[in-house]
Amino acid sequence: MSTENNLETLFESSIKILTDLIAFKTISGEDNSSLIEYCDNILKSLGAESFRTFDDEKKKVNLFSTFKAKNSSSKKPIILSGHTDVVPVSKGWTSDPFTATIKNDRLYGRGSCDMKGFIACVLAYAPIFSNSNLDRDIHFSFTFDEETACLGAPILIKELKKKGIDNGICIIGEPTNMKIIDAHKGCYEYTTYFEGLAGHSSQPQKGVSAVEYAAKYVNKLIELRTKLKEREPKNSIFDPPYSTLQVGGIFGGIAHNVIADKCHVNWETRPVVKEDGVFLNSEIDKYAKEILLPEMKKVFPNSSIKKKIIGEVIGFDRFKDSKACEFVSNITGDNSREVVSFGTEAGLFQEIGISTVVCGPGSIQQAHKIDEFIELNELKMCLRFLEGVKNKSIN
Repeated sequence: MSTENNLETLFESSIKILTDLIAFKTISGEDNSSLIEYCDNILKSLGAESFRTFDDEKKKVNLFSTFKAKNSSSKKPIILSGHTDVVPVSKGWTSDPFTATIKNDRLYGRGSCDMKGFIACVLAYAPIFSNSNLDRDIHFSFTFDEETACLGAPILIKELKKKGIDNGICIIGEPTNMKIIDAHKGCYEYTTYFEGLAGHSSQPQKGVSAVEYAAKYVNKLIELRTKLKEREPKNSIFDPPYSTLQVGGIFGGIAHNVIADKCHVNWETRPVVKEDGVFLNSEIDKYAKEILLPEMKKVFPNSSIKKKIIGEVIGFDRFKDSKACEFVSNITGDNSREVVSFGTEAGLFQEIGISTVVCGPGSIQQAHKIDEFIELNELKMCLRFLEGVKNKSIN
C-alpha cells in the first residue's frame, strides 16, 4: 500500500474514532470512565499494557498505556498525552455539539479541537505502532479534568514517579496547528468564601455583610494586580509580559433588604514565575487575616474567610536544550518555538524530569467556542507527524 493510500485509511479511522469520542459527554468534573474504557479496549486489543488512576470517588479516570519496545536500546520513551475532558456547552450551536458533523472540510463537535482530535489520531495510529519493530517504549497518557485546573494529571504523575517513569519525551497534543510550543505561564485558581451575620438592612450595624467584605477583598486583588505588573521580569517571552490576575465572579446575597451572610469570590492568576504566585498569595492572605477578619469578628466572632485552592498548575518553562523540541523539530522540519497564554499539563510532566513539548492539531482559536471545529487537514498533518514518531522509534 502506498504512503498516501495508507494515510487515507488512517484518516478515515481517525474520523470514525473522533466521532465516537465526541459522543462521550466528558464535560469537566463529570464521569469520563466510558471514554477511558473505549480507549483502553482499543489499545489492549493491540497488545498494550495499561493501568488506571482515579479521583477519590472512582468516577473520573486517567489511563496510561504502553507498547513496549521490541528491541532493547537507550532511546528515551515517548509519551503521547491528551486530556479527555471538554468545557461545558452554551446555547447557540448550529448542530448537536455531541454529534460529529463534517461540513466544508471541518469537523464540528465539542472537543473536536480541544483535544479529542489528537487522541483520535494517536488511537488511529496505534495499530501501526503495535506492528512496528519499536526500539523505544510508546506511552499513551489520557487524563481527566485538565480544563478545571489540571486535577487529573497530578494523580497520574504521582503514579508515574512510583513506577520510575520519570524520563523520556512527552508530546502534549493541545491545539497548536502542529507548531512547537515550549513555554506558558502557570495557572492558579482559587475560591474565597466569606461568612458573616445576616440581618435586616435597616440595621446594618448589627450584621456582617459577607458581600461587602468580599468587595473589599476584590479591591485588594485589583490593587495587587498593579503590583504584579511592576514585577515584570526583564526579557519576558510572554504577552502580556507580566503575571496577570482576574476576578471570575462574586456570588452572594438573597435580597435587596437582607444583609448577606455568605458570599464567595472566584479568582485566578497566571504567574510568569512561581515567585509571583507566592507573593500574591502571601499579600492577599495577610490582608484577609490581619485586616478584614478582625473587622468582621468585632461584630460577629464566628465570622470566617476561607480560601480554597481549586488548582495550582505550574508554568511550563523554556529550556534552550530541549530533547522534546529537538525530537519534534527533526520530524516537522520546523525549528521555531512559540509561547502561548493558555495553560496545559506540560509543566507537570516537566517537573518530574520528562522533557516536554506542546504540539498538536487544530487551532486554539476554535477551542471552547460555540460550533467548535477542527480542520480535517490538521488531522492529516497530525497523522503524518505520528508517522515520523514511528520512524524515529524503530531500527
